[in-house]
Amino acid sequence: MSFKCQCMNKFNLNSLIRENILSLDPYMSARIEHHKEKNSIFLDANENSFGSPLSFLNSYNRYPDPLQKELKEKISDFKNVSPSQIFLGNGSDEIIDLVYRIFSRPRVDHAIIFPPTYGMYEISGKIHGVDVRKIFLTEEYYQLNLDKIKKVLNPNSKIIFICSPNNPTGNDIKREDIENITKKFTGIVVLDEAYIDFSNQKSLLMEIDKYPNLIILQTLSKSWGLAGLRIGIAIASESIIRWMNKVKYPYNISLLSQEIALKALENRDLFFFHLKNILVEREYMQKSLKKIPIIQKVYPSSANFLLAKINFSSKNLYQYLMKKKIFVRDRSKIILCKNCLRITVGTHEENEYLIDQIRKYSIQKIEI
Repeated sequence: MSFKCQCMNKFNLNSLIRENILSLDPYMSARIEHHKEKNSIFLDANENSFGSPLSFLNSYNRYPDPLQKELKEKISDFKNVSPSQIFLGNGSDEIIDLVYRIFSRPRVDHAIIFPPTYGMYEISGKIHGVDVRKIFLTEEYYQLNLDKIKKVLNPNSKIIFICSPNNPTGNDIKREDIENITKKFTGIVVLDEAYIDFSNQKSLLMEIDKYPNLIILQTLSKSWGLAGLRIGIAIASESIIRWMNKVKYPYNISLLSQEIALKALENRDLFFFHLKNILVEREYMQKSLKKIPIIQKVYPSSANFLLAKINFSSKNLYQYLMKKKIFVRDRSKIILCKNCLRITVGTHEENEYLIDQIRKYSIQKIEI
């Protein structure tokens, strides 16, 4: 069914930006003008010129590159997009926060989300005083309901958040639906592809130039295994990226995080090796869980986790696993996820132990 937005006719980036942001003069840090210029004396940023107590790591007395040029170059090479189309955030949460700060007016505009989905879309909206309207995914396959979306849209609809593969359900959102919305909607579409490397569905990354209103979120936390560094990636038009750089805090990515990320991105063979192992283990877990009597359903997953529906209160199994020092997420309080546990794909040894413990618990339930 065709999706039509009747609220506006043409995308205009400046019309979406808050008036106070349009008139903002950004803070100009010392390192914006001079960064790592060789054979220079830096007396411009009030740093400690004698170094830190970590005498063997003397470079950390200097501020990092606020625009992360070297890291963006490396990411652009891997993602095949221009560095000028990349923004790096302190996790994807910083980027979500920036989208609200730039493109939505408190108590006037609203964002649209599709539960069950990532919780920070709603929380960040509430922090900014922006109304967040919920259109639930379809119950059976966790897909978008285009008819309901069309009814909710109006001139104050400024942001749509789509998570694909979706968290916590793990499924891909139909690509044609995502593209249909992005083509017709003249607000900002944020497509969160945090788990895209685990999916067979292609990223919209190569289509980014077709959609001036699209912001794609990716990350180094999931497939790259660098969650502790907190590096989120936004890929969008150069115009949108310029506004993000204008509004962000000056030194949002630490020097240490930048250096480690650069080294990791040079080790692509190990990245692909780990990725392959995760996909193998995901299949093993799916097959194994489906054979356990207390598991009512294991939903198809394109992520590095599985959503499993238990045929009784999931809280009981959740607490049992905690006693065995296995920590999963009980998602039973989330809409359309009643009695569901979200289970991350672990190492083979971890997954075997998990499966074994669930089997033992299942036997106990049957005997009772």
